[in-house]
Amino acid sequence: MTGYQKYRGVQVEGANPLELILLTYDVLIKSLSLAKLAGEENNHAAEADQLSRAIAALVELVTSLDMENGGAIAASLGNLYTYMSRRIMEGSAGDTTAAIDEVLSLANTLREGWQGLADANSAPQARQVNGY
Repeated sequence: MTGYQKYRGVQVEGANPLELILLTYDVLIKSLSLAKLAGEENNHAAEADQLSRAIAALVELVTSLDMENGGAIAASLGNLYTYMSRRIMEGSAGDTTAAIDEVLSLANTLREGWQGLADANSAPQARQVNGY
């Protein structure tokens, strides 16, 4: 196990649920970016491996949804994650670049939203620490 793998393991073990979602988006975005690069270099094995990792990240996001308490938002996210997975699979059979670009754009937008939520949740704690 490399030092980086140990670091990521500690990072995951100490993460709260919101941080885990952000880490999963990071994996998704990185995998899609590497798949795109591999495709541009005609490295089809690396492209397929990275697309597989991206789909695994989407599966993780789907399984983390709380359908019982999440209501319409959880259902909508589930549908969007399913769409993103389908686009990746369709892209691997056709125009991979367009599919990756579309899913990458969606992933970045969603991650920004989750990061905003994380920032909003940490703001009250920061005020308490600073004496507000």
